[in-house]
Amino acid sequence: MKSRGLAVENATSLLKTFEFDRRKLGSHDVGFDVKYAGICHSDIHTARGEWGNVHYPLVPGHEVAGVVSSIGTSVTKFSVGDLIGVGVFVDSCRTCDNCLKGLQQYCLEGMTGTYNSIERDGKSQTRGGYSNKFVVNEDYAVHIPKNLPLEGVAPLLCAGITLYSPIKHWNVGPKSKIAVMGLGGLGHMGVKFAVAMGAEVTVLSHSPDKEIDAKKMGAHHFVSTKNPEALIKLKKSFDIILNTVSAELDINEYLQCLKLDGTLVVIGLPGIPYSLRGAVMLDGRRSLTGSMVGGMAELQEMLNFCGEHNIVSDVEVISADYANTAYDRTVASDVKYRFVIDASTF
Repeated sequence: MKSRGLAVENATSLLKTFEFDRRKLGSHDVGFDVKYAGICHSDIHTARGEWGNVHYPLVPGHEVAGVVSSIGTSVTKFSVGDLIGVGVFVDSCRTCDNCLKGLQQYCLEGMTGTYNSIERDGKSQTRGGYSNKFVVNEDYAVHIPKNLPLEGVAPLLCAGITLYSPIKHWNVGPKSKIAVMGLGGLGHMGVKFAVAMGAEVTVLSHSPDKEIDAKKMGAHHFVSTKNPEALIKLKKSFDIILNTVSAELDINEYLQCLKLDGTLVVIGLPGIPYSLRGAVMLDGRRSLTGSMVGGMAELQEMLNFCGEHNIVSDVEVISADYANTAYDRTVASDVKYRFVIDASTF
């Protein structure tokens, strides 16, 4: 399948127009026209070689929303014309304990990433969603509710599920007091989901000017962490803290804000290891844990939830020729709250 999109040739090059062939449609494959592709910060880290080995030329993108254009002879899950989404991975071993539990993101052999991975055949390179065409096995794609705008859905396939999964796993509900650290591409989804599930939500942000946005999204409280005494006043206040921040910080100051048996979930990837004080953990049986995206069943569950509650990501739609500028602005946290590329401009 002839495809056209954006790729980087090496760690220092800019995104450039790139034409390539996708695999032929297999019996269980679905082909679709990409409509929108979200820009995730991890796309930038990978493209710039900041996370290790990269298979160049690299076509990034794992927030992919489109319309089915063709189906393999044995496909039963999709029909031509269906709205379809692809997230962070496009395959897994399917046989390990985690895959059999529907937790393909934790595949014991390693999930096959939507880009910068080698397919299970050991030869083909996966290429991401910054393109006009896509081919995927039907088991690793999801249906998108018809009432949601595709541009707002695209980031749900990474940023959305990354917050939905821990919120569901730790049973956030009407009696929960939740804090979301950071109001960016990840954090703003955490606010929307936790509010929709009835929790009392507080945003902890280093940017005081985001308070208005936080309140519009339904947050009940906003605390500027620029005030050094702000976190002291919040000691033993929260059941769960969702940490979407990747910047360097003293995690102990946030851990002390947990109530008895409270949990702080690491979602953003910290640049350097945390320095942990044992006494903070002991005072209240506190837990420090992590979470990574979600399995296929949960990804579909999240989209259905979004369809029922009209939840989408706040986005800025751009054309392909603006992608390099969007990368720089994302690094500078200058976006509210996710860039999405209009695939018709590739």
